[in-house]
Amino acid sequence: MARQPRTYAPRDAASGVVFRVVQDHFETFRTRVATMRAGDGLPRFVEQEFREFLACGSLAGGFARFRCVGCGMDRLVAFSCKGRAVCQSCGARRMVERATHLVDRVLPRVPIRQWVLTLPYRVRYLLAWDHGLCRAVVGVFMRQVLGCLRRTALRRGVVRGQGGAVAVVQRFGRALNLNVHIHALVLDGVFADMGGDLAFVPCDEVSDLDAAEALAGIVPSVRALLARRGCDDADGRDAFQEGAPALACMAAAAVQGTTAVGRRAGVHTRRCGEALAHAGATPLARCHAEQDGFDLEAGVHVRADQRDRLERLCRYVLRPPVADARLRILEDGDILLALERRWSDGTTHLRFSPEEFLERLAVLIPRPRVNLVSYHGVLGARAARRSRVVALVEGAAAPAPAAAADLATPADEQRSLKPGGRRWADLMRRTYGLDVLACPRCGGRFRLIALIEERAVIERILTHLALPTQVPSARGSRAPPHGADAAWA
Repeated sequence: MARQPRTYAPRDAASGVVFRVVQDHFETFRTRVATMRAGDGLPRFVEQEFREFLACGSLAGGFARFRCVGCGMDRLVAFSCKGRAVCQSCGARRMVERATHLVDRVLPRVPIRQWVLTLPYRVRYLLAWDHGLCRAVVGVFMRQVLGCLRRTALRRGVVRGQGGAVAVVQRFGRALNLNVHIHALVLDGVFADMGGDLAFVPCDEVSDLDAAEALAGIVPSVRALLARRGCDDADGRDAFQEGAPALACMAAAAVQGTTAVGRRAGVHTRRCGEALAHAGATPLARCHAEQDGFDLEAGVHVRADQRDRLERLCRYVLRPPVADARLRILEDGDILLALERRWSDGTTHLRFSPEEFLERLAVLIPRPRVNLVSYHGVLGARAARRSRVVALVEGAAAPAPAAAADLATPADEQRSLKPGGRRWADLMRRTYGLDVLACPRCGGRFRLIALIEERAVIERILTHLALPTQVPSARGSRAPPHGADAAWA
């Protein structure tokens, strides 16, 4: 038989591991955090993200109504929560949209190198709350890397060369710990005016010595920056503790891989896996340097003609904290997180209680109106050469026109489609190869006919279709285990 084409089916949000944990245990977690000596409980933006996550993908919260122009078949598409850490669906959508934007409209067809700066524990903790300080550290990092490229070009006789980069701040590590570090997609060379034309001059192969030189400039600059801000040691000003005491305690623990609340407070996360009898030393990465707790790596390189690989790299640096496929709920209610790679001691999984798991998710949520992506050098918004560089991106000047039927989008995109943004149908086609606007019954096209937001209309339609009319919410708080009151005080 001929293979049938895949068709779009709305996701079942309520079946996800994260959804079930949040629905069953969030109220208990919130109540217990509120009893901590350190503060008044979770910040409002953290609590709001968890609550809105439960409504993400629920038709009872509102939806867009599509109708096939051929057979009249209806399709309902629920609104999204636009969460930034808890919701994997919204995180994946944002990842694909931004990666597509970078590859199609920002990064020119030149070699790209990924530079990754990892920071000491104390600096990770400070940057998790202070966004101004985080942006300043990113600026220091980018000035040093772009300066190294400019000096390399100058030694080859290229004057007034200018590099460019896109920096992405990641707040999480592979173990769902709080690990604020910086990924930078750097043009592996400089742009310079030669005979009136803008030309790209690639740099030589980056070596360990080049990485060490860049890191030697980054470390004292960051130290000086922290000293100017009054947070260069443990006794300095702690804006995190002042702004959100309870969250600060959980963040400090998450940085070190421990727990801040509950009966296991102060204890490291439980590890699962078979110990390796002869665990050899982990091989060092290429283009790697370490100094005083700082770590710089620049071993990933993408050639100019590898646009597919570049898009995969962009998705990697923009990915959400955790995928639901890596999670499993055990019989006793604990959550098992599968590691992407086996650790040197043989660990393959980490085990969390529900409260420990929610604690880790809570500290990964960035503060409102905090931008984790920034542009530098020739790609900066105010760079004089930016328009000429971006024009070198294939398809940037004249994006492919969309069919009239494809202009129908769900409500959240129809209302606020940003300049250069991608439509829902385009992202689904590019990511999964699905034509979500194709009717599975007659092969016609779906068109958006209504945005359903009024409560009475929502209930009437869902009742007619025999679908739930109540938005999912967190279940009530449970009392702490017997004898555990002191641990939550």
